[in-house]
Amino acid sequence: MTPSMVILLTGVLCAVACSLLGTFLILRRMAMMTDAISHAILPGLVAGYVIAGGSNLLVGAAGAAGAAMLTVTLVEALRRTGRLDGGASIGIVFPAMFALGTVLVTRYFAGVHLDTDAILYGNIEFAFFERLYLGGHDLGPQSLWVMGGLVAGNLTFLLLFFKELKLTSFDAGLAAAMGFSPLVLHYTLMLVLSFTTVGAFTAVGAILVVALVIVAAATAYLLTERLIAMVAGSAAIGAGSAISGYWLAIRIDGSVAGAIVTMTGVCFGLALLFSPSSGLVSRARQHRQNRRRFTLDLLIAHLGSRERSGQPGSGATAAQLGAALRWPASQVRSTVARGIAEGMLTQAERGVRLSPTGRAAVDGMRRT
Repeated sequence: MTPSMVILLTGVLCAVACSLLGTFLILRRMAMMTDAISHAILPGLVAGYVIAGGSNLLVGAAGAAGAAMLTVTLVEALRRTGRLDGGASIGIVFPAMFALGTVLVTRYFAGVHLDTDAILYGNIEFAFFERLYLGGHDLGPQSLWVMGGLVAGNLTFLLLFFKELKLTSFDAGLAAAMGFSPLVLHYTLMLVLSFTTVGAFTAVGAILVVALVIVAAATAYLLTERLIAMVAGSAAIGAGSAISGYWLAIRIDGSVAGAIVTMTGVCFGLALLFSPSSGLVSRARQHRQNRRRFTLDLLIAHLGSRERSGQPGSGATAAQLGAALRWPASQVRSTVARGIAEGMLTQAERGVRLSPTGRAAVDGMRRT
């Protein structure tokens, strides 16, 4: 397997593993918990390094996961006091945990060179050279094993607890009444998120992992209202962003992780603009259609009022309509043309009149 293929597969697996969980974080309004965990794992990584006496994947992951669960526990404890909301609780806990990690690093590992760029943005470009050895045998790139295991584990978790996650995400009270424990499921989800964050940390860094968890899921949230479609869509968007981001990075000779996250942002921007149900373009089009409908209804109601008042001919010229409704001539012409096209109005010698369909519409307005 070539280095380019390893980088590409690592990016795809990383994006899919993160986006699978991001769906439920979006639904639970806990998007920034990923940010908290990605920063708060630093003291756990330091503890794992000390315990193992050096770099060790399993011990480091266990230490980071422990620090992440401590963060989740502290955030939940502060939130349950009722004095702070979830955002404020996260804002208190994760800077404290990150500061603790910084103090430990500067105190006990001052002579160790830490590549801050790798911590912030990851080192996915070197994924091919970080090998996994077992019993002296080279099993291949470590990142593929780690991220592949996380994808399989996260997918298994969702398949086993999909019903419970769905119920607790939408109605925790009903879930508790039915015998499910929302708190236990919450901590289980946070534990899985912790391991995913730790695994993705080396690939895309502490900052960009937040975008992989949240942005693809938020994009799918704009495109569908079905939970299963949202989960599948977030994974597909994450994978597509990884592929397109990799080729973008190759084209411009830039950061692969940064390009992947940039493409997730591009996908979100396109969904925000062109989503059929909630996109800005569709909303603007709907607003324009509603406005046109309102102006036509107003014109029909005015002509109906003229008929009821017994004005001669009951029709009205464009000038009379513009004066009565205080519309510019262009608006009168466009509204009359639309009314004729829809069969609500007819053009007579003395001006515009209601058609039988228009009179029926006026009667309906009067009854309502």
